[in-house]
Amino acid sequence: MIRVVLVDDQPLIRTGIRALLDAEDDITVVGETENGRLGVALAQEHRPDIVLMDVQMPEMDGIEATRRISGDDDLAGVHVVMLTNYGLDEYVFNALRAGAAGFVVKDAEPDDLLQALRVTVQGDALLSPAVTRRLISEFVARPADVLSGVDLDRLTNREREVVALVAHGLSNDEIAERMVLSPMTAKTHVSRSMTKIGARDRAQLVVFAYESGLVAPRTS
Repeated sequence: MIRVVLVDDQPLIRTGIRALLDAEDDITVVGETENGRLGVALAQEHRPDIVLMDVQMPEMDGIEATRRISGDDDLAGVHVVMLTNYGLDEYVFNALRAGAAGFVVKDAEPDDLLQALRVTVQGDALLSPAVTRRLISEFVARPADVLSGVDLDRLTNREREVVALVAHGLSNDEIAERMVLSPMTAKTHVSRSMTKIGARDRAQLVVFAYESGLVAPRTS
């Protein structure tokens, strides 16, 4: 069962999303609230699999709340998925830098939201290759402030290759096919890479790959 905490300052949004999630056999909402400060408290109380977090809220916004959840060792198993009205903008990349596992636009199809939650819990890529490319091309050239103290020397050559493929949006199965590996071996390389650089999830691997210079943003 995927346990979700829902954080959004609009009651109507919370009600609609809660009804959608609770109708699923494998998802349940264990708590909901209207601001980031209370969202952090609910995460600490319930230790959910996912916090579905709005970006702009009173008292504490979603980005700061995400930063606090990501920085709490006791919440290492909690994934934050951002809810946004804005698509690919400043908020989205700041959220990824703060430790979010990815994001869902509020006008997404219901099935897309459900799939995003399931993919996030599985630890696979939440951001599609197309979204990853657009995100990186718009924002990654800015000054680094996440994982900036991590050295590429911590990774083996094979791990660097795997991280580069993650940065291009490939799934574990696609990485395995590209590198002629078993899917389990590809998954192991991804997991070891995340451990070595202190990344919580694949989204942070993407940020690391570009901020470290392992992969260069495309200019066209």
